[in-house]
Formats: sequence, structure tokens, C-alpha cells
Amino acid sequence: MKKIISITFLIFAIAANAQESNTVEKTKQYYAFSLEEAINHALVNNYTAINASRDINAAKKKKWETTAMGLPQINTSLDYTNNFELQKSLIPAEFFGGNKGEFAEVAFGTKHNMTARATLSQLIFDGSYIVALQASKTYLKFYENAKQKTQVETKEMVINAYGNVLLAEEGIAILEKNKATLEKTLFDTKETFKSGLIEEENVEQLQITLTSIVSNLNYNKRLLDISYKMLKITLGIDINDDLKLTDKLDNLTLSNLDLSFNQDGFNVNNNINYQMALNFEEQRELELKLQKSKALPTLTANMNFGYNAFGNQFEFFTRNQKWLNYSNLGMTLNVPIFSGLARTSRTQQAKIALEQAKTQLTETEQKLKLQYASAKSDYEFSIEEYETAKENLKLAERIEKKQQTKFTEGLSTSFDFNDAQRQLYDAQQKYLQSMVEIINKKASLEKVINKI
Repeated sequence: MKKIISITFLIFAIAANAQESNTVEKTKQYYAFSLEEAINHALVNNYTAINASRDINAAKKKKWETTAMGLPQINTSLDYTNNFELQKSLIPAEFFGGNKGEFAEVAFGTKHNMTARATLSQLIFDGSYIVALQASKTYLKFYENAKQKTQVETKEMVINAYGNVLLAEEGIAILEKNKATLEKTLFDTKETFKSGLIEEENVEQLQITLTSIVSNLNYNKRLLDISYKMLKITLGIDINDDLKLTDKLDNLTLSNLDLSFNQDGFNVNNNINYQMALNFEEQRELELKLQKSKALPTLTANMNFGYNAFGNQFEFFTRNQKWLNYSNLGMTLNVPIFSGLARTSRTQQAKIALEQAKTQLTETEQKLKLQYASAKSDYEFSIEEYETAKENLKLAERIEKKQQTKFTEGLSTSFDFNDAQRQLYDAQQKYLQSMVEIINKKASLEKVINKI
């Protein structure tokens, strides 16, 4: 019986585990993106981009909150008072037939009081409200600009992360090829050493080089995994999802080789940082208007309508209870006259803040022009470096091939061959890096131009 129970439990556990595995597989997503598709996906699903959209929605609600301040406001209230000890007053006792000069205690009112009322209020004029409406538009514009800035930055991050993955993949492919070639050379060298035609030092030198390549290969494989996870986070997908990149590094490099890019020049007004600086200046202008508006009078109107009920017994919700209605209409005019120069001081502070904002705008403009010139120079230099690296790689390949032939034939030492190999490996890495640099520098230039 115990065996049957154990077997039944084992089958149940295996089935549950299989069901859990199927659930995990079903929830795991698969993605295949070109660089352009990856950018479009990130602009919608990147975590920062999602919150930037939420900021805009919150700003819209804030704008309506400000607008509602000038709309009619209706409030109702119900007040109840239990006078468990009525306040007493003294009146001459002679009113009730008492002695002259004496006073009698008299309690006025009832034990229970209740008031139900409704109040309608309307703002008629307030200069600060008009400024607040203008400020709410600027507030919304700020978050719209912030979202656009997030999109520009997200695009650059995706390009950089995408390029890092391709760089790691290409690096692994080259190292695998170098490893296979070196293993064959090492095998042939060992056979030659066994024949006594070369010294053991030649074998050892190749073994050192092979060990270094294997170490770099393992490092690049770990780096590839990390690069993929960083790209997934930038794209806004789970790091355990499957992701395949459909673009190749060399194709992306060629598509970004464009020295005629942005022939129209740089228009600083299109840069999102400049637009945000303009928005900041506009906010300071509105703050100055707000301080000035506080010197203007305000006018409000309100209307009240309600009922009062009184009694020594709590019978407010019975038919016999009598309710006395009342209503009134009123207006309030508030005219500020003298604030001890506090209002003047606040206005002067707002003027200083506005001047600071104007100076910051000029500084931003100059910095952006310098940033554009620097980004353009870096992009052009990356193209030159790419051409140089490509030629150097061809030369390094020819030199390494010649040295390998000489080494095999015993015409050169292992040190000469090792130098040629290191030169080749260095040229390979610089060539790959030069391709990624073109892609990244082009993205940096587009970021300054504010191209999405």
C-alpha cells in the first residue's frame, strides 16, 4: 500500500512539474528586431518612456484642476449641535415679578439644533487665476518636452545597446576562427617538435597565445549575455525573453556612412534641451506675472440656501419637525492696499529669476552649438578611423599569413609569429570597434539635432 501511495505521489509531482514548465514556456516571449524595429518598440515600451507618457496624463489632469478653480463650486453641509448644557444669561428679575435689583438666570435656545445648507460660489475676477491658466499650459508643455527628450535619449540607448550586442557576437565569431586556426598551427608545430626540427619554446609560445584567446573568448561570451540583458531592459522586455537581432554589424555600418548627413546645418531651436530652456524662461515670466497680479483686486460671489431646525427632543427626521428655511446672496471684493513692501520684494525676486533664466537660455544655446560641432567632428573622425582600421586589418592579415608560412617552414622564430598574431588580433578588435563607433557617433549627432 505504501508503494502505491509513493508511486502515485511521484507521478503527481512529475505532472505538476511538467505543468509548471509548460506554463513558464508559454509566458516566455520571443522577439526578432532589426535596429529600426527595436527603436520603435522601445519608444513605446521602454520603462522610462511609459512613465513619461503617464507624466503627460497627470499634467493634463493638473491643467483641468486649475481650470476647475474658476468654475462654479457647489458644496452642501449638515450641522448638528447638542446643547447638553444651555448657556445662561442674566436679566432683571423684576421682569418676572421679582425684586428690583435682582437678576434671574434664563437659558435661551433648544437642546438640539440642526442646519442643512447648500452653497454656490463663483470666482468672478482674480488675476492670479488667469496666470494659473497660462501656467498650466506651460506645465503641460514641460512634460511633453520631457517625453520627447526621453524618446531621443531612448533611441540613442537602443542604438548603443544594439551595437554592443553585435560587437560581442562578431568578436566571438572572430575569436572562434582565430582559435581554430591557432589550434591547427599548434598541432602541426607539436608534430614538428616531435620530429626534432624545432625547439620546444615554439610550442610553448603558441600555447600561451591559445590560452589568451580562449580566455578572451569566454569573456566575450559572458559579455554577450550581459549585453543582451541590457538591450532587453532598454527595450522594455523581460530579460528572460528570447531576443534575436536581424541586422548585421557591417550592414549597419555601411548604412550609417553618410558624410553628407545634415547638410542643412544645425538649428538650435529644434533641440529639445533648448526648447526646455525656453519653457523654463516662460515659467519665470509667468511667475513674475503672478506676483504682479497679486496687487489686483479679487471679486467673488456666493449664494447660500438652507434650513434650520430646533427642538428639545431629537425629532429632526419626523413629520412633526418644523424646518425654517433661509437664503442669501453675497459678493466679496478684496482690494490689496499695503503689504509692508513684501509684495514688491517678491516681484523683484521674480524679475531676478527671469533674468537668470534668460542667461541660462543663452548659455544653453552656446553649449548646444559647441556640442553639435563636437558631435559632427567625432562622427567624421569615426568614419576616417573606420577606413584606417579596414586597411590596417588587411595589412595585418597579410603580415600574419606571411609570418605563419615562414614559421611553418622554419624561416622565422615563434616570437616573430607571435608579434604578427597579436598585431592581427589587435587590428581585428579595432576594426570591429570602429564600426560600432560610426553607429554610436551618428546616434550622438542625431541626438543633438533632435532627430527621432
